[in-house]
Amino acid sequence: MRDSSTEDGLHATIHPDGSAVLVVDETPREIHTQHAEDARREIVRLTAEIARQLDAPIRVIVTEPDGEWPLVVDGDERVEYAATDGSARPSFATDPTPASRITRPATADADTRPVTVIDPSPTRAAGPVRSSEPPRSSDEPARVSARPEAETTRPQRETFLTGDREEDQREEPATRGFRGAMTRMGMRMGPGADERAEREDQLAVGQHWPGPRTIAVVNGKGGSGKTPTTILTGAVFARFGGAGVLAWDNNQTRGTLGWRTEQGPHESTLHDMLGASAHLLSTDAQAADVANYVHHQRQDRFDVLRSQPIALASEQRVSAEDVDKIHAVAARYYRLIIMDSGNDESDPLWLRMIDRTDQLVVATTSRDEHAEAGALLLDALAERDERSAQLAANAVTVVSQADQKAPASEVRRVVDGYRKLTRDVVQIPFDPAMIDGHLHFSALRPTTQRAWLSAAAAMARGFSGGS
Repeated sequence: MRDSSTEDGLHATIHPDGSAVLVVDETPREIHTQHAEDARREIVRLTAEIARQLDAPIRVIVTEPDGEWPLVVDGDERVEYAATDGSARPSFATDPTPASRITRPATADADTRPVTVIDPSPTRAAGPVRSSEPPRSSDEPARVSARPEAETTRPQRETFLTGDREEDQREEPATRGFRGAMTRMGMRMGPGADERAEREDQLAVGQHWPGPRTIAVVNGKGGSGKTPTTILTGAVFARFGGAGVLAWDNNQTRGTLGWRTEQGPHESTLHDMLGASAHLLSTDAQAADVANYVHHQRQDRFDVLRSQPIALASEQRVSAEDVDKIHAVAARYYRLIIMDSGNDESDPLWLRMIDRTDQLVVATTSRDEHAEAGALLLDALAERDERSAQLAANAVTVVSQADQKAPASEVRRVVDGYRKLTRDVVQIPFDPAMIDGHLHFSALRPTTQRAWLSAAAAMARGFSGGS
């Protein structure tokens, strides 16, 4: 499509709220849309109207939060990318023709004389080969060459399989933003930085490891967000990585994990699993037997092992040895175990959880008392033993905004403070869907979902390759 419009063309700006403005001859025209995708369609439609009136394609420069895009639109609403800086236009073709397949057509006046073709492969001479060394007398002992005679080796065959070739590891085209819109119009464009980072996080949480992994979510202060962190971390790993994820309420006193998740067709708790541990670990057990003791989350695809929050703590004490038995069962049936925890860091139940942990997660809100309690816990682990100190140093902190009206500076202060204490820190924005009731990943706002994906990816990157 050739652009026969003026050099200036039109200018359009799409705002983050989905509205836009199209400037024609220095006259702005407001576009009242709520989504960027709708704004793009309207910009193309209006530009095409002008192109039909002028009977010529029109250049329009579209500015979005993720960049500026020079386009050419014709009267049939066909769109082409029109780079203004000499950069290459995105190609429709995704499989470039190899140079070896390009042939030059024969011409009438081509030179028809025979051409000697030189074989580039080495060949052995048929006759004697002259040496640059002077002739040796018959009395002179033969010298042994320090350089072995060249061995005849078979050239390495090129594989027919193309899956491992670098050029075949093609990146999927963009699906979001302006780049995604151009892809849907037929102009293949790669993803932007934000979409590429999101894909990398999805791959991180989708990884399966050789052997089970255990995450412990901790904070010595109640109400710091441990249970929501446990649930939504489990949801992310299960949604992007598949089955085999268990959220375990490792709590001695009225754990609420069961209250905020879906109940299965029974009322089993960790005490029931503990009683059946011998069978579940035997060779007679089947994979589906564990469903009698856990509660499957049908939307978020992970399982929950509940505590018994109704009974008194004195009636349901769990020992360190009990934790070992339950963990052995969980590790046999699940690839990832996420342990919610109580507030007593001296409890043998809590300490044995730390001994079984591969990745520590500190859950806190933006409130001072929660942040301080988490920091004190890290200090205590650093002094406990070498392994606990390593867990503390490699920890991931999840900072949830507890109050919608909390100043940004208050949240930033907690985030910056934990950057000095742990390997990574992820901030979770305020979301009304996290306040009460059952938690479901799909009920969260898109920005909240993205934040939880980042948090889970940070945890996944802490796992080593070995079992």
